[in-house]
Amino acid sequence: MNELLTRAIEAHGGITRWQELTRAQATIVSGGHLFAVKGLPQDPAPRRMTVRLHEEHASVEPFGAPDQKTDFSPGRVAIEKLDGRVVAERKDPRRSFTGHVLETPWDPLDRAYFNGYALWTYLTTPFLLSMPGFTVTEIEAWREGGEAWRGLRATFPSGIASHSTHQDFYFGPDHLLRRHDYHVDVAGGFAAAQYVYDYVEADGIVLPTGRRAYRRDTDDRPVLDEVMVSIDLSSVHFS
Repeated sequence: MNELLTRAIEAHGGITRWQELTRAQATIVSGGHLFAVKGLPQDPAPRRMTVRLHEEHASVEPFGAPDQKTDFSPGRVAIEKLDGRVVAERKDPRRSFTGHVLETPWDPLDRAYFNGYALWTYLTTPFLLSMPGFTVTEIEAWREGGEAWRGLRATFPSGIASHSTHQDFYFGPDHLLRRHDYHVDVAGGFAAAQYVYDYVEADGIVLPTGRRAYRRDTDDRPVLDEVMVSIDLSSVHFS
């Protein structure tokens, strides 16, 4: 692996521990301007997120009703009853975003797809970058707050759903993630800078529990007057 990626994975708990685990669960509270723009403003109620670590699959409950949950994978997204009965589903869900701009409304399945791939990405970073099909190269460091954050540019394989094919990850002197840059292709491709905070250790894995995503200006600086997406995690457990 790339030297920086090796150091980052070690700082976040190490590849040996990661390979012993198969699942992550966390309580999430999310919000931000993006969901209001999409016509689906997010309430502040906590929800339980579950992801598989070594394949892209995620579920959150409740979703839309107390007895409903989502079921996400790159090729299918569904809203289901807790007993598995399908309420609504969409095959090849990425295709439904063709032609979208930032202001294009989302339906609940669009929201479920975004939630699924985004939280899977976040709960598996930086370990996912060592999965087959990913390529990473070191890029120029980002300087902020008197620190130089070393950067990795990752190219995602076509079989992994995420914000965009190319994403940048910046790590502090301790090799923990500080910032994650990408384009939100399912929302018109706007450029985002996501900052992460409040690290905890959960079952041997070190991860941030706070995330705030902003639009980026032409100099790649975050536009701080508007939080596009906020995510706060608690009760994180890996097994």
